[in-house]
Amino acid sequence: MSETPARPDAVLRARAEIDLAALRANVRALRERAPGAALMAVVKADAYGHGAVPCARAAVEAGATWLGTATPQEALALRAADAGLPDDVRVMCWLWTPGGPWREAVEARLDVSVSAMWAMAEVIAAARAAGMPARVQLKADTGLGRGGCQPGADWEELVAAALRAEAEGLLRVTGLWSHFACADEPGHPSIAAQLTRFREMTAYAEGRGLRPEVRHIANSPATLTLPDAHFDLVRPGIAMYGVSPSPEIGTPADFGLRPVMTLAASLALVKQVPGGHGVSYGHHYTTPGATTLGLVPLGYADGVPRHASSTGPVLVDGKWRTVAGRIAMDQFVVDLGGDLPGPGAEAVLFGPGDRGEPTAEDWAQAAGTIAYEIVTRIGSRVPRVYVDE
Repeated sequence: MSETPARPDAVLRARAEIDLAALRANVRALRERAPGAALMAVVKADAYGHGAVPCARAAVEAGATWLGTATPQEALALRAADAGLPDDVRVMCWLWTPGGPWREAVEARLDVSVSAMWAMAEVIAAARAAGMPARVQLKADTGLGRGGCQPGADWEELVAAALRAEAEGLLRVTGLWSHFACADEPGHPSIAAQLTRFREMTAYAEGRGLRPEVRHIANSPATLTLPDAHFDLVRPGIAMYGVSPSPEIGTPADFGLRPVMTLAASLALVKQVPGGHGVSYGHHYTTPGATTLGLVPLGYADGVPRHASSTGPVLVDGKWRTVAGRIAMDQFVVDLGGDLPGPGAEAVLFGPGDRGEPTAEDWAQAAGTIAYEIVTRIGSRVPRVYVDE
């Protein structure tokens, strides 16, 4: 990831401006939604494309006491000395495969997720090798059907193994957790079913003697709309970055959230062309008359979705424009309708919307995807410029 300090005089081909003040305000707003629970700031996938370390620091400053990642490598990077995070901040990771860096995770005091007996065996072996107990969170599959241990005999076996390892001083079960399948679909019957199953599975584990520090199942939509799901800890991800988990549950503004990322570029070329002029690969767009074309130096290699060809919105010179023709690997074209902004004029693909610019949700609609993908896919060729650090 390229990190660039904010410089008002910097001229960049393109930039993803990350508003850390907005991120802090979002974390505070999310904490208000779940006042009785601790908050885990999920910074997986390089903080959904925003930059893991700067966003983790900002979230902790705003009151997050846990950080969450998918992979152990992401979590280990946060524990590295140069991340500059307080030692008492807990870091959890949950996407493990056999042979993963279990010992490194134990020694780095990570909270690691265990969903199956193979993982239990590997983390116990790592704890023996490290000479210190592992911090383990048992994940229950309450209905999502991805990671997590199935209820019934599998869960009973996993809980029993955890209890034996605790008695030997090899691990400490710090949490019991699960994940929703449809929390972004208000009223979906799976929500109540998963909550019931989660309560049953945690009750079984606690009835056998486990004493977890935290129980948690609430992702962003559950944090925003399901108070009964908050338990001891909430895990907002996309909402922390000011993006609604789903238009059906509300806009960011409805929840007091503000988008954190603004993606913009400097026009590389502005030129006048006659009517009937083909534009970009395949000539899927032909100018309807004499007009002006602007070249935006961003493409699908930067994470701009090719599926938004001919539909993606861009603000140039105070007006909404639409991608003209196909988005290429490094660039795309907008029809400026005869306007003549100078080369270097700003083209804003998405941002908070305050200046009339499109939002990540607008691009999601144009590309037939979700806003999570729009922000997360912005690649490393685009420098992140951090403001309000």
